[in-house]
Parts: sequence; C-alpha cells; structure tokens
Amino acid sequence: MTFSYAPAPESTGNVRIAPTQGLFIDGAFVAGRGRPFASVNPATEEVLSEIAEASADDVDLAVAAARKAYDRVWSRMPGRERAKYLYRIARIIQERSRELAIVESIDNGKPIKESRDVDLPLVAAHFFYYAGWADKLEYAGFGSAPRPLGVAGQVIPWNFPLMMLAWKIAPALACGNTVVLKPAETTSLTALLFAEICQQADLPAGVVNIITGAGDTGRALVSHPGVDKVAFTGSTEVGRAIAKAVAGSSKKVTLELGGKAANIVFDDAPVDQASRDRTASSSTRATSAAPGHGCWCRSRSPRRCWRS
Repeated sequence: MTFSYAPAPESTGNVRIAPTQGLFIDGAFVAGRGRPFASVNPATEEVLSEIAEASADDVDLAVAAARKAYDRVWSRMPGRERAKYLYRIARIIQERSRELAIVESIDNGKPIKESRDVDLPLVAAHFFYYAGWADKLEYAGFGSAPRPLGVAGQVIPWNFPLMMLAWKIAPALACGNTVVLKPAETTSLTALLFAEICQQADLPAGVVNIITGAGDTGRALVSHPGVDKVAFTGSTEVGRAIAKAVAGSSKKVTLELGGKAANIVFDDAPVDQASRDRTASSSTRATSAAPGHGCWCRSRSPRRCWRS
C-alpha cells in the first residue's frame, strides 16, 4: 500500500510570496521610485522576492499620508475606537500566524520553532496589550489629557523583524500617533504582510505606512521635517548619526543601540568560571536562535570586574 502525505503545516509550499513587492503608502501598495533589491533566503540563497526601494520622493509621500491621517482621523478618534482597530489587527495576526511564521523563518533564517512558538504569539500579545491601553492613557502617568506627538518615523533591525514592528507600531497607534516604518532591507517581507493585515483590518489609510530600502531610505525618513518622533533600534554607529541628524530640531528621539551583551561579574565571584560558563551557554542560545544575534545572549566579559 502506498501512502501519500500532505505538506507539513510549516512547509514553504503553504505560503505564496509575490515575486515583486511595492511600498505601502496611504493604505495602498505602490511602486517605489528607487532601484529594487532582492530579499534572499539566507539558508538556501534563494531569491524570495524583489523589494521596492523608497526614494526621497516616496518618503515625502509616506510622511504626507501619515500627517493627513493624523490630522483628519487618528488623533481625533477616541481611544476606545482606536482600540477596536488594534484588537482587530491582533486577531488577524493570530489567524495568519502560521503564514507569518513561515515567511519570517525563510526571510530571516531563524528556526520555525522560534518564529511559530515565540515571536508570533508575542506579536499578537503586544497588539492586544496596547489595545487595552488606548482608552486608559490618562492613567498612564502623563497627566489627565495626554496628547499624541504626531508622525512617528520608525526604523527596525533584522533579528526580530515582526516583533520589533509590534514593539514600535502598537504603542504608537494606541497613543494616537501615525507611523512610517522602515524595516531592515534584508527582512522586509513580514512587514509587508503586516501591511496587508492593516488593509484587512480596515485601518484608515495613512495611519500605517511601510517603506522599504536601505540606509538612504532610513536617512530620508529620520531627517524628514514632517516627522515628529524618531524611534530607532540598531547599531550604535547609525544611532549616533541619527542623533546628530536630529540635533537642534524639535523631534523626540528614542534610540535602542547595540552594546554587544557584556557579562557583569562581581568581585567576589569565581571570575574564570562565571564568565566562561555564562558566555558559553549564551553563545549556544544565540547560535540556535535569532540567527546568531540575540540581545539577551551574553557574549563577552570585561577585563576588569567591579561591584556595581
């Protein structure tokens, strides 16, 4: 007797990735004006899709769309109504979690176990959590009538693409801000799937805009005069450049920069054992998860240790 088996639930055959990807601006996918670039599966070096590059003109359009949505719709909407959209987004993420996990793994290189069992549940949980805050902001410690900042320009790295997106977008929307987000150029696919989810949730046009590209696109976004808040997670070098670019402006800035995970060893500890064992176990975790880069994974010890 011959048996035939259906594809595994995590089979790449269960997802469709469009051969070309556009920018998500003002509620619709549009062609970018820059030079397209490839998104590559790091495990096989297969080209997954051609990604549009946003030019400075595209950034202008995205920021203008975010400003229009902020002024006309989102900042005026009661928190309880914004919460409904966030709840809807969270539920759709749960419904599409298998698809999102597969794409995250093949685009980023992390094991499917991590994207399926850790990242996606946390992504949905973040949107649920901040949906709950949207109508309670007056109790968050910012006064009785807190006001949103405006347009948030957000740039995220490659190691946790969808989780970083959730950490940036969910609280910004809950507080009444609109967003222009640039994912890492090497891991843009789940951000563009999230754009589809925004459409599916009937999020008002322009509230979330996704622009793709590399350093030039990011620079155009963070230095744009129409951006009120810059949120960046990435390298210390780029963070310093962003700080210089916005210095003297009225922009609010949040920088989460790499420190490469030093161990802290107290002076009464067995230094050799403490640093060796902790670093080795963390290196093992970093190698098997988050494609070799997990911020929680200790990878070095200072030459001199002291009691803090």
